[in-house]
Amino acid sequence: QITVTQSPSSKSVLPGESITITCRTSSSASDYMSFYQQKPGQAPKLLRYAVSNRDSGIPNRFSGNGSGTHFSFTISNVQTEDAGDYYCLQYYSFPLTVIQTNTKTILK
Repeated sequence: QITVTQSPSSKSVLPGESITITCRTSSSASDYMSFYQQKPGQAPKLLRYAVSNRDSGIPNRFSGNGSGTHFSFTISNVQTEDAGDYYCLQYYSFPLTVIQTNTKTILK
């Protein structure tokens, strides 16, 4: 089973700033990494899949890169509506694994 770790656990940013979330896996997940945003009371929203592919309707200020065991996800020009929880999930091997502690993004 691949273990996923993510940092930071919480980040406060001002509108217009950028934030980078780092995800590491215990063994290679190739490029089978996806990133999700979740807001209170809502289902997770897919932002990126296969690291850098953007789901339809997702602004290009959400970007992802990396492969193997080291991945990063950046939100550029953060907007107030970006406040929420962010998760990375590997789907290279079963069981699919997501970190236990998400990154909570707080707008100052």
